[in-house]
Amino acid sequence: MRSVRVRFAPSPTGFLHVGGARTALYNYLFARSQGGTFVLRIEDTDAERSNEASVQAILNGLRWLGLTWNEGPGVGGEHGPYFQAQRHALYLRYAERLVAQGCAYPCFCSPQELEARREQQLARGEDPRYDRRCRTLSPEQRAARAISGPRPALRFALPEEFQEVAWDDVVRGRVAFRSDVLDDFVLLRADGLPTYNFACVVDDVEMRISHVIRGDDHISNTPRQILIYEALAASPPIFAHASMILGPDGKRLSKRHGATSVEAFGDQGIIPEGMVNFLALLGWALDGQTEIFTLAELETVFVLERVNPNPAVFDTQKLEWVNAQHLKRLDEADRVGRVMAFLSSRGHRLAGRGPEWCTAFVRALGDRVRTLADALDVGAFVLEDPPPMDSEAWAELLARPAAAERLQALAACVRETREWSLEALEAGTRSLANELGVKAGEVIAPARVALTGRKAAPGIFEVMWLLGSDIVVTRLEAAAARWRAESPLAARV
Repeated sequence: MRSVRVRFAPSPTGFLHVGGARTALYNYLFARSQGGTFVLRIEDTDAERSNEASVQAILNGLRWLGLTWNEGPGVGGEHGPYFQAQRHALYLRYAERLVAQGCAYPCFCSPQELEARREQQLARGEDPRYDRRCRTLSPEQRAARAISGPRPALRFALPEEFQEVAWDDVVRGRVAFRSDVLDDFVLLRADGLPTYNFACVVDDVEMRISHVIRGDDHISNTPRQILIYEALAASPPIFAHASMILGPDGKRLSKRHGATSVEAFGDQGIIPEGMVNFLALLGWALDGQTEIFTLAELETVFVLERVNPNPAVFDTQKLEWVNAQHLKRLDEADRVGRVMAFLSSRGHRLAGRGPEWCTAFVRALGDRVRTLADALDVGAFVLEDPPPMDSEAWAELLARPAAAERLQALAACVRETREWSLEALEAGTRSLANELGVKAGEVIAPARVALTGRKAAPGIFEVMWLLGSDIVVTRLEAAAARWRAESPLAARV
């Protein structure tokens, strides 16, 4: 039995998207569950599209999720990652080996010639593929072409005899391809850079990768890679191809569905614990019932064989529900710190508020906060002055008889309150209702609209305590004055 060694190998051409993050997570969890090694490899051989900003975005995304790799030539105390662009000499050595074995040959065909033949094949109703004309060149012809012609690419010499290229996929079961649907594919481009399939196999051989866990968009690459393994007399790894991730409309998840970057979800108020948990559930389940896991718990229960071959649907509501469960699990100090940090990042400077106020604020938000971003809406009564007024809530307030009188009376009561505590505010409000001969709700309901701009909000006494006496009085009196100016009932008073 080989020791478990897996790798996550993204191309640095953009951010860490949801599909890549799930692939990284499954590799990480499998390695941790088996006591194995998780390797990070940056596949940056496409010099035109690769960039350092994308590398940093990928690294930042993995760190945000808490996925640490544990091998590589890194510096500063952190492992890795490996960069394919720094391993060019290695690919050339393997290419020379395949040429020496007769498993690869130079191709002098120009891109224009290849495209012309492709169009001719299509016109004849044939599947376009390389016609192998450079494969039959004699050594003398190759030498002459090398002097006079363009720099050649290097192609893999597909075995002449028909064979079935198959593997037992951990997720999908047995998968097989006919070798006659393939052609002599390119290993090294004319500029000397390796293609994805070649560099991938060479690195997986050199890094002794035991399992390749990736998206099912790579299934079509697998037969070519297996043929390269066989030519190198190397044992292929065990393959596991996870299903694609679909948007709510049943189409492949893309930018048109909204955020697809894990960092973008962080900006929207998703916490790492919630994102990790949700990603794990996109195609994997423990028992069909348990859904909430920490990363540490996932490391102990993840089973690769339980990855489902059916496409997973990205459900934003499910993500928010999972995220809410993890917000509830945080200890209070941690939850308060994260909410305050998020609000600060959105320009709400609450640093002057003391710990008692911040804790009371987050407690008041309660379970209404499914994501950190919900604090912007639920807590708008504190963050905006005045807060946005809901038109329906205001219309209902205008229809309440004597609303202005009750708001004005409550403002006077608050102004006279000497002890600023929840208990004192509640006692004073209920005492006022008794004096007015109405139920407490007849005072509280209009006050809630006046102070928060909506019908549903955190507890009214928590709202009052958080706002402070001056703001409470100002908003109550302003609402009373507006009621007198706008309510059709005002003329009857």
